[in-house]
Amino acid sequence: MTAKKMGRPTDNPKPYRIMTRLDEKSYKLLTEYSEQNEITLAEGIRRAILKLDDKK
Repeated sequence: MTAKKMGRPTDNPKPYRIMTRLDEKSYKLLTEYSEQNEITLAEGIRRAILKLDDKK
């Protein structure tokens, strides 16, 4: 029998990991946005991706 992984339970698991490289301008925009909104860089990227869906 396989032991179940322990960790914090969540209603919104994030099983996908994406690594990317950014240029200076993109990184600056992301860090400034994240600092102003007091969120992590990852959350800033998630919000930007969700805005792609809003454009439809």
